[in-house]
Amino acid sequence: MKQIVIFLLCFYCFNTSFSQSTNTLVIDDKGNEKLLGKINREALTVNSFKEWFVPNHTNYFVNTKVAEIIKDDLKNYQIKAFLGTWCGDSKREIPRFFKLLDAVNFPESQLEVIAVDSTPMTYKQSPSGEEKGLNIHRVPTFIFYKDGKEVNRIVEFPKETLERDIMNIVSQNKYRPNYRAANYLNQLIQDKGIDSLYLSEHSLVSKLSEFVLGSRELNTLGYVKLRSNEINEAIYIFDLNTKIFPYKENVYDSLGEAFMALKKYSEALINYNKVLELNPKNENAILISNKIKKLIN
Repeated sequence: MKQIVIFLLCFYCFNTSFSQSTNTLVIDDKGNEKLLGKINREALTVNSFKEWFVPNHTNYFVNTKVAEIIKDDLKNYQIKAFLGTWCGDSKREIPRFFKLLDAVNFPESQLEVIAVDSTPMTYKQSPSGEEKGLNIHRVPTFIFYKDGKEVNRIVEFPKETLERDIMNIVSQNKYRPNYRAANYLNQLIQDKGIDSLYLSEHSLVSKLSEFVLGSRELNTLGYVKLRSNEINEAIYIFDLNTKIFPYKENVYDSLGEAFMALKKYSEALINYNKVLELNPKNENAILISNKIKKLIN
C-alpha cells in the first residue's frame, strides 16, 4: 500500500533533561499524526498522542517493591527506547515505562527515545537512522547499555512485567527477550554473512523451527531488511521462512516481493504462483502474477 506522507517539521522548545530532541511531527494522507526521530516525553503529552499516553501512564500501577530493588542498579545503565506512535504495543508500554522510570528516579539524561515510521518504504526507520545496526524489528524495543555495550533488551512487550524483566536484566540473570528466532538469525547474519549460512541451511531451519513464533516473526525481520535496501538478506530470510512454513501463503508473497525488488521476475513469478496454489483467490497474487507475465513477455 502506497502512502503519501506530508512532513511538517514541528520543533517543540521544551526545557527538559532529555538528550536533544527533534520531535518531528508527521501528518499522513489520512490525517493521522505521527512522531519521528528523537523525541521527548513532552511530545507525547500533546496533540493526539496525549489521548493514549496520559491514561496509560495514569492507570499503570508500578510494583514499588521491585522498583526499589532495581532503583540503584538501573542508574548504571543507558537506555535507548524505540517506539512507534502508530503502534498499539508502543501506546501501551511506553507510558508504563516512563512511569516506572519516574518511580526509580532514573536520570532522563541517560535515556534516548526514538520514534520510527510505519510507511512501507521507511518501515521501522527513523529519519536520522538511529535504528541502523540495532536490529529494530519490533516496537517498542528497550535496549539497556552498560559501559557503552548492550547488555540486553525488552522487545515489544515484557515476558513478565516491565519491573521484573528489568530486574532480571540489571541483576544479570538469564533473560531472553521475545522473538528469539529473529534475534538469533539477525545475529548470525551479522556475524557470518548469508553466504556461509547457506552451507548450514538445513540444520538452521530445524533449529529455528523449534522456537520461532509463527511465520510473522521472520517475515517482519525480512521486511525490515528489505526496506533498508538489504535485499539479499531479506531474500535469505524470506526463503528460510518458506522452508519453515511451506503451507503459509504469506511467506511466498513476501519472497516474491523481494525478488521483484531485484527485478528477478522469473523467481518472483514462481513464488506468486505458489501463493495461488495455496489460495487461488488471492487477489494480490493474481494482480502481480499478471503484471510479471507482461514484463517477461
